[in-house]
Amino acid sequence: MNGATIMTGLHFEFATASRIFFGAGRLKEAGGIAGKLGRRALVVTGRRVERAERLLGILREHGLNAVTYPVPGEPEIETVRAGVARAKSEGCDFVIGIGGGSALDAGKAVAAMLANDGDLFDYLEVVGKGRALAKPSAPCIAIPTTAGTGSEVTRNSVLASPEHRLKVSLRSPYLLPAVALVDPELTYELSPEITASTGLDALTQLIEPFVCSRANPVTDALCREGMPRAARSLPKAFSNGGDRGARQDMAVASLFGGLALANAGLGAVHGLAGPMGGMFPAPHGALCAALLPHVMETNLRALRERQPGNEAISRYDEVARLLTGKAGAVADDGVEWVGRLVADLRIPRLGTYGIRREAMNEIVGKAATASSMKANPVTLTPEELTQILERAL
Repeated sequence: MNGATIMTGLHFEFATASRIFFGAGRLKEAGGIAGKLGRRALVVTGRRVERAERLLGILREHGLNAVTYPVPGEPEIETVRAGVARAKSEGCDFVIGIGGGSALDAGKAVAAMLANDGDLFDYLEVVGKGRALAKPSAPCIAIPTTAGTGSEVTRNSVLASPEHRLKVSLRSPYLLPAVALVDPELTYELSPEITASTGLDALTQLIEPFVCSRANPVTDALCREGMPRAARSLPKAFSNGGDRGARQDMAVASLFGGLALANAGLGAVHGLAGPMGGMFPAPHGALCAALLPHVMETNLRALRERQPGNEAISRYDEVARLLTGKAGAVADDGVEWVGRLVADLRIPRLGTYGIRREAMNEIVGKAATASSMKANPVTLTPEELTQILERAL
């Protein structure tokens, strides 16, 4: 990435959910919104279905029927197949995903396969045939209850394939929900641990699109607005979950990160986290958090050594200023600030999840072909990727 690439011959695309509703207390509007999309909903939830009870009550008040479908962990291919079968057997004509990224990704995939013929494998990347979805998804409403993934406005669904020990994507503009309803009140009761891991995922999804090779003026604006919000409010939300201002900031940061990654790209943090999530039972946000400062440091060193004129270096300087709030901050200050934040939020090291040096070659091999890695601002060598993993262990 360089200045000429960005400023001359500018070409970019921006796509998102058809409508975005944001604000504390807006869950109460879900019934009126849903009533315009269908009459019987498959409500895809996280492990605890009872957390969706308020939504179910709102739907009932508006004369809408609903069938619940819990997703106990990160969604697998079979999770989606079973969800589609349940939706069809129950006569559901639209889908509502409410929960963290797992519930939202599962809901989006179920909505897509409700409307498209064939098997899920026909459309999956890497392990499937990679065909394009032919028809728009069934109407889908995405309601996040964490502030991290931004899945409510992304055009892919990440699914685990245990037999391949991989996470793969169902990817299409048709995956974009008809409605994203973001109510910060739904995050007030998140534990400090989940607040930390999802919040650092959100921060990662603001930093990586900003420095990636596909950045554009729209995503730049979102990242510039989102990073300071996350920087000032993630520590507050971690220490005091009832801080409404902090929770609102983090909901905005997560939403903006989702918008940015869907329309620019990511980088080596997600390029490594994706394969590890398919190989080990580790939360995606925690993996991203553990990797972030080490990827930033390695990217900077590689850029300075091999591409000293790359604009990404000055963008890392800007990241530092946005995070620290100091006008004179430079890239290395940003790396140091992120490292301290990861320590302050008590993010576990990778070894906590059973990741060992013996698995590094396999992780690096899979990461080299990950879609997220393609937008990293500089191509990292296998040795550099291995060093990142070693430092995060």
